Amino acid sequence: MNQRKTALPFLATHRTLRSRVQALRPSATGFCVFAFLLLIGFGLQEAKAQNGPALIRFDESTRVFRIDAAHTTYVIGINENQQVQTLYWGKHLPESDHFAAAKAMPSAASFDLPVTTTPQEFVGWGGGLYVEPSLKITFPNGNRDLVLKYVSYKIDRDQLTITMKDIALDVYVALQYKADGETGILRRSADIENRTDTSLTIEQVSSATWNLPRGTDYRLRYLTGRWAAEWSVQEQPVRPGKTVLESRRGTTGAQNNPWFAIDHVGNNDAEHGSVWFGALGWSGSWQITVEQDLLQQVRVGGGPNSFDFDYRLQKGEHFQTPYFYGGYSSDGIGGASRLLHRFEIDSLLPHAPHPALRPVLYNSWEATEFKVDEAGQMALAEKAASFGVERFVMDDGWFGQRKDDHAGLGDWYVNQQKFPHGLKPLIDKVHSLSMDFGLWVEPEMVNPDSDLYRKHPDWVLNFPGRPRTEGRNQMVLNLARPDVREYVFNFLDKLLNENDIAFLKWDYNRNWSEPGWPAVAPEDQKKVYIDFIRNFYGILAELREKHPKVEIESCSGGGSRVDLGVLQFTDEVWPSDNTDAFDRLLIQNGFTYAYTPGVMMAWVTDSPTWVNQRTLSLEYRFLSSMQGSLGIGANLNKWTPEDFATAKKMVAQYKTIRETIQRGSLYRLITPEHNSEQSVTESVARDGHQAAVFAFLHSSTELYPFPRLYLRGLDVNVRYSITAIDGKLAKDTPAEASGAYWMEHGVDVELRGDFQAAAFTLERTAASQN
Repeated sequence: MNQRKTALPFLATHRTLRSRVQALRPSATGFCVFAFLLLIGFGLQEAKAQNGPALIRFDESTRVFRIDAAHTTYVIGINENQQVQTLYWGKHLPESDHFAAAKAMPSAASFDLPVTTTPQEFVGWGGGLYVEPSLKITFPNGNRDLVLKYVSYKIDRDQLTITMKDIALDVYVALQYKADGETGILRRSADIENRTDTSLTIEQVSSATWNLPRGTDYRLRYLTGRWAAEWSVQEQPVRPGKTVLESRRGTTGAQNNPWFAIDHVGNNDAEHGSVWFGALGWSGSWQITVEQDLLQQVRVGGGPNSFDFDYRLQKGEHFQTPYFYGGYSSDGIGGASRLLHRFEIDSLLPHAPHPALRPVLYNSWEATEFKVDEAGQMALAEKAASFGVERFVMDDGWFGQRKDDHAGLGDWYVNQQKFPHGLKPLIDKVHSLSMDFGLWVEPEMVNPDSDLYRKHPDWVLNFPGRPRTEGRNQMVLNLARPDVREYVFNFLDKLLNENDIAFLKWDYNRNWSEPGWPAVAPEDQKKVYIDFIRNFYGILAELREKHPKVEIESCSGGGSRVDLGVLQFTDEVWPSDNTDAFDRLLIQNGFTYAYTPGVMMAWVTDSPTWVNQRTLSLEYRFLSSMQGSLGIGANLNKWTPEDFATAKKMVAQYKTIRETIQRGSLYRLITPEHNSEQSVTESVARDGHQAAVFAFLHSSTELYPFPRLYLRGLDVNVRYSITAIDGKLAKDTPAEASGAYWMEHGVDVELRGDFQAAAFTLERTAASQN
C-alpha cells in the first residue's frame, strides 16, 4: 500500500493547525510543523518490493539491533557505557551470523578517551569528545556539556527509533531509522526535544553519523561546480583529519552537492567492489564532514551548516533534522548510482512509486528571452507541436513590468501590454495543438524596481543600516516570514486557479547575502536558515495538495538547488544553464552519480552555443539530450525545413526509448571524465526487453577505431536484435545475438572525425519473449 496517498488526507486535516503555527513568529514550534511535513507529507513508503520488506530485529541478550534490507546489513549495539555504537555496515550477511555485544573502544593513552575512539551513531559534544559532534548545545547558565546515553527503543515494521537522553538534563534525542526494502538505502534523522525548564540553543546538529569499517585505503568521491560548469566528479584519498563539503549560500548551491561516495583506492571497475554512499535531503545551507580519526576509523556526518547558525528551543519544543540517506553497494560506483536512481523513482518523487514519465518539452527562452507576447508565443507553439513536443513552456517576461532583468520580479500579474486578454488565449491555443502549458516563475525573488519592494522593503533578507547586495538586479525575499510565505503561496495559488497550467518552472537565480531577520528577537534571527527552507517545502507541499496535477521543476540558474529534499516535492530538475551538447556529456555524467536521468532535463538548443561558440550537428545535440529527459530550447524561428524534419524523427525515436532512459538501469560504459575522447552510456529497461546505447567521440586520431563497446545488464540467455538510431554500426554486426554475445564479444560503431555521435537499441526478440 502506498502510504503517501493515505497520508495526504491526514495532512489536510491538520491544515488549520499548520496555518495557526505559520501565523506565529517563526520558532522551534514552527519547525515541529516542518517535522510533521517530513514524517507525513514527504511520502513514506512501505518497504515491500521485489527484494521483500526490510527486517529489523533486536537481540535482548546482547542489546544488538540488526537491520536487513535488500543486499545490505546494518548493525548497531548498546555498549557498556550506554552509547549507541556502529558494529557493521555493508553487504548482506546470513541470518545465522550473530554479533557479540558492543564494547566501547579503549582510550588512546590519556589524550583520547572512549567517547572519542568509539564509533557512535550520534554523540553530543561533551565528556572529552574531540571528533566531530552530532549535537552541540549551549544552556542559559553557560553549560555546554552534553553526554547522551541510551534510554529505550521502538520497532515499527521497517522503522526503528532509539531514544537517548543527557546524563543529567532533560534533553532527549530520538534517532530515527527507516530502511528501504528494495534498495537497502537507510533514511536517518534525529529529533531533539527540550524537556528542561528553560530554553537551550542548538549550535551544531547532524542528522546522522555513518561509520565505515576501519581502513586506510579509502577514496572519497564528491561533486563540485559553478554556474555553467556544475557536476564535476572529484576524487581524493581519505586521509587523517577532516574534509568538509558544504554550502554557506542559504540554499543547496553548485559549489558542492550534498552527496558522497567512498570506495577503496585503486578500484577502477565501476561495476565491482564495495561502495558506501549517502546524500542529504536538505535544500538550505548544509555540511557533510568526512573524518578519519587517530585509530584510522572513518565517519561521515551531515546536516544543516553550523556556520553562522544557532537555533533556540524553548521548553517543550522539538527540532527535527533533515533526512540523511545512506546506502551500500557491492557492485561498484555504477551499482551505487543505480540504487539511488531506483530509490528516487520508487520512493522519493511526489508520485512514487509511479511518477509520470517526463514529456518532451519546448521552452521559449532562447527564441524570445524577455520579449514574449501572445502572437509570438502562439507561433512558436505551432512550430513546436509540428515535431512532437508535448509541453510548451513560456519563460521569463510575461508578468509585471518585466522588460529585462532590472524590474518586475515580485509583481506576479499578467502584463496587459504583452497579453491583453490574459494567458487564456495562449493556453487555449497550446491545448488545441495537443500540448499542455507551463510557465516560468521565480517566487522567492524581488527586484528593487517593483511594486512589491516599494510596498514591503522590509520583506527581503537584510541587516538594518547595512547595504542590500543585489545579484542579477534582485534580492531574496525572506521566506521565513509568515507574511512573505503567505504572499508567495497565495499568488501561486491564484495563478494556478485562474489558468489551466500543468507545469511551473520554479527558478532561483542568486544566493543569499545579509541573512538578517530584523522582525524577530536577535537570539532567534539565525533561525532564518531553517525556517526559510521549512516554508519553501511547506509551500510546495500545499501547492501539490491543492493542485495535484501540476508538475514543478526545481531550477536555480542551473543546478544550484538539486538535492533529495527538494526532489520530494518536484518532478524534475534543471542541471545546468550550459546546454552546449558536448559540455553536457560531462555535466550529465556527474549528475547521474547521485540523481536519476528520469528527473534530468536536457535541452537541444542552438548551435553555435553562447557558451563556447562551438558548432555541433542537430543530430549530435539531440543524442546528447536524449540521455535524459528530452527538451528543446532552440529558436525555432531560425530552423530550416530540414531541421524540423530531423527533430521530428529524433523526437519520435526518443519516445520509443523514453521509459528505458528515464526508468531503466544506467551503465557508464565509458565516462567523459579525465578528458576522455569518448563517452558512452547504456540504459537497460527494468523488464530487460530493451537497451539504448549512446556513443560520442570528441576527436579521432591516427586512424584508431572507436573503442569496442561491451554492454552490461543484459540477460545472457536472451536474444536481442540491434538497430541503429543514428550513426553506423560495423558492417559485420549481426542482426541479432544473445545477451552474452553483446556483453562478451561487444559492439563496434563507426565513429570518425570531430564531435561525432551514434546511438542504437537492442530489443528482446519475439522468440526470446516466448
